[in-house]
Order: sequence, then C-alpha cells, then structure tokens
Amino acid sequence: MENELILVNKMESTVRQAVEELFKEKEYESVCKCSRCKLDIIALSLNILPPKYAVTTQGNAVVSVKLSSDQWRADVSMAVYKAIKIVNNNPRHS
Repeated sequence: MENELILVNKMESTVRQAVEELFKEKEYESVCKCSRCKLDIIALSLNILPPKYAVTTQGNAVVSVKLSSDQWRADVSMAVYKAIKIVNNNPRHS
C-alpha cells in the first residue's frame, strides 16, 4: 500500500508553537489572545518568514531538524515578536 503524500508547510506548526510559548510570558499578558488576533499574528509571522514545505516523512524530519536550530528559532521568535506588536497596536476587532 502506497503512503499518502501530504504537502505541509512546517513553518506553520513552528510559528503556532512559538506564538503559544510567547503568550505564556509575563510581558505578553496584556496582548489580546482572541482567536482573530492569534490567527492574525500567525498569518503575519508566516508572511514574514520563508515557507518550509515538506511532502514525505523523511522530508518532514529534515525540515523539522533544520527549524530546531538556534538560528531558525531566533528568526521565528523575531517574526512573532514583530507580528504581536503590529497586531496588538492594530487589532482588527472592535
């Protein structure tokens, strides 16, 4: 039986995880965490960062290892910091 191939942007799960981690920090207590703001932060972060697509299990593993490097984690954190600041200053809800 052939394995099902699924196209995945590994950067998305990495950014989602980073957002959840940063939201736990004291400095972000006052940031709106409604689903609209959270998704806006994720979307803006993903637009700042390059996509990292994978199709196979092996490709997924390779991309995951690369995204766990200190440099990539710093890049993701910086993009999320920027996105939080922008969305927090310009929320798109009333």
